Amino acid sequence: MAMDAGEIERLIKAALPDADVTIRDLAGDGDHYAASVVSASFKGKSRVQQHQIVYQALQGQMGGKLHALALQTGTPEG
Repeated sequence: MAMDAGEIERLIKAALPDADVTIRDLAGDGDHYAASVVSASFKGKSRVQQHQIVYQALQGQMGGKLHALALQTGTPEG
């Protein structure tokens, strides 16, 4: 069973309420997505730490309902 873009966005926003989240379905199969997540809570964190926060927000769905997620993360510009 695949995960839809709305569910991915909802999980990320639940963990990072201030986040600007954009989700794209890369293959049209509900298994391969790209996500852009911009949040002030990423300030001072490495890219790896930012990605870990997003993966934690997905509550263990990576590798199960969600096969692949290409992530771009960052902080809002000044």
